[in-house]
Amino acid sequence: MDTKEIIKNVRHIEIRTRGLVNQLFSGEYHSVFKGRGMHFSEVREYQYGDDVRAIDWNVSARFNKPFIKIFEEERELTLMFLVDFSGSQSYGSQEKFKHEVASELCAVLAFSALKNNDKVGMIMFTDRIEKFIPPKKGRSHTLRILREFLAFEPEGSGTDIKAALEYLNGVLKKRAIVFLVSDFMDEGYEMPMKIAARRHDLIAVQLYDERERELPNVGLVKFTDAETGEDIWVDTSIKAVREQYRSDWEESRRKRERMFLTSNVDAMAVDVQGGYVQPLIEFFRAREKRL
Repeated sequence: MDTKEIIKNVRHIEIRTRGLVNQLFSGEYHSVFKGRGMHFSEVREYQYGDDVRAIDWNVSARFNKPFIKIFEEERELTLMFLVDFSGSQSYGSQEKFKHEVASELCAVLAFSALKNNDKVGMIMFTDRIEKFIPPKKGRSHTLRILREFLAFEPEGSGTDIKAALEYLNGVLKKRAIVFLVSDFMDEGYEMPMKIAARRHDLIAVQLYDERERELPNVGLVKFTDAETGEDIWVDTSIKAVREQYRSDWEESRRKRERMFLTSNVDAMAVDVQGGYVQPLIEFFRAREKRL
């Protein structure tokens, strides 16, 4: 895309997601992602019904009448996107590609963070770290992240989630909310995921296409691996082949879910053809119930 088209698409996504942020996700975001604690704000005179444990005895003694301390939530948060830009993110069997859904999902969350005056940053990865955008506040910075998302052309095509998580653990010292957005077509990243989940509030967003889950009966088909370029011919008319494919996919899903659970990682699955809105609503509702 040229610069004009990128700017046009950024504006289009901003307009399309603004309603979702205002109507659905801004309040949900605020309620489920808490600040780092409470900090002292001011003192005021004691009123009937106030908690006596909040009395400031030094100020009360000075003015010879009771005053209480007022605290407020230390709200400032950092939202970080750890986004997979490997070759498989360009897959989509119908209207949407994975990377398109990822861009809108991240836009909704970024604009929710913007509305709450939080910082937003992004790490883009493939089989290497492609780009790091340090977290900052403000609308212009949020729009920059969205522009980078749409315009970026990665050098790598494979997936290395382990390296991405290790980079996150090294570069981000303060606790953050981290959305790891990927189709998780990779292995060997369990340990750095556990470390990241201890340091940060880590949420795994698995993008998948229903066609990846089940092979159609369309005869002999050549499949090309988007990350390695390898071709393989598959006879989809054979029922046992289709059943084995489905079984392998389900086993991979169960393995991932067990890993997320043991790593203390929140997770949500998004069918790119079904959209991200309902899964995100369900994620927020489930999380709110646990608070």
